[in-house]
Amino acid sequence: MQNATLTHFNAAGEAHMVDVSDKPDTARTAVCEGYISMQAVTLALIMAGNHKKGDVLGIARIAGIMASKKTAELIPLCHPLSISHIEIQLATHSEQNRVHCLTTVKTTGPTGVEMEALTATQIALLTIYDMCKAVDRGMVIEGVRLLEKSGGKSGDWQNLDSETV
Repeated sequence: MQNATLTHFNAAGEAHMVDVSDKPDTARTAVCEGYISMQAVTLALIMAGNHKKGDVLGIARIAGIMASKKTAELIPLCHPLSISHIEIQLATHSEQNRVHCLTTVKTTGPTGVEMEALTATQIALLTIYDMCKAVDRGMVIEGVRLLEKSGGKSGDWQNLDSETV
């Protein structure tokens, strides 16, 4: 465990935004993944591009990018960041009837982009759910997690038990 204290609480136990004003700007990257599992027929509709709402994966990718940029509006104690790059890769896996989302977010600043990458991943997967729920309400979003991060005082970190695609 890196830090045994919760940084979003002050000495009185009150929630506060962490002060990053004295931290130097460094290049920072976060990579996250997640999956949405579904019925085979649902995945087939997505892959064929025959979904009546349009390009499901393309719309999900844009939704994830937009969400990443709005993370500070959604999560109360997140700092608003100037994001320099967001990449969302969505890959279909017919053998498991699921879509894999791999998100990379980059910035140069005093705090990391883990929350922005996690938010983008979740919203991309939720968008797939929203667009396909008329044919499959049993879809399951799972395995959303940070795979790696780089930059900052704490340095690089990698999830050693990841099964990335």
